[in-house]
This record gives sequence, C-alpha cells and structure tokens, in this order.
Amino acid sequence: MDTVTARERLEEMRGQIDRSILVLQGEHPSGRVVSDSPQDPADAGSTLSETDRTEAALAAVQTQRRLVMDALVRLEHGSYGTCADCGKPIPEGRLDARPEAVRCVACQSKRDRRH
Repeated sequence: MDTVTARERLEEMRGQIDRSILVLQGEHPSGRVVSDSPQDPADAGSTLSETDRTEAALAAVQTQRRLVMDALVRLEHGSYGTCADCGKPIPEGRLDARPEAVRCVACQSKRDRRH
C-alpha cells in the first residue's frame, strides 16, 4: 500500500473513531449516571449495566484510536508496513484489512498465543 493511500485510510479511520468517541461520551458525559429520584433496584442494575457497556465500548474505541495514531507516526517515520518484531514487510493484504497493523500475521499470532 502506498503511503498516500495508507494516510488517507488511517485519517478516515481516525475521523470515524473520533465521531464514535463523541457519541459514546455523549451517552454518559460525566461517567456514571446519578439520579436524585429513587429507582427500582432492577432499573438501577440496568442503568449500571448500560453504563458499564458504554464505558467498555469507549475504552475499546480509545484503544483503536491509539493504534491508528501510532500507525500515522510510523508512516511519518518511514517504518509503516514493517513488522515491529521480525522487521519484514507486512503483506499488502494485511495492511488492506488492518491499516493500523504493527506486526505481520505470523508475529501477531505468536504474540496472541503468548498473551
């Protein structure tokens, strides 16, 4: 993948992620929802569960944003598309599927098995 195309895709991903973050933060802008009115215990549990799901989704999206930002930095430094572990080029197909990829499939598989 050429650097221009990679940058365009990563910037587009960053924009989509930023929009998702805004939506998720808008659902519970101050974190946990607090209400002065008494709640049925079942409703309170439901609200907590929804808040927990939103916070988990927000954490996942923020992690994805960090990966995209790191890929943009690698692009700037000329190391984009090179596996962080073995130093070999990351195959074009992998970069097409995962433009933020840091490792080739073999090295990522090894890493996933260790963790």
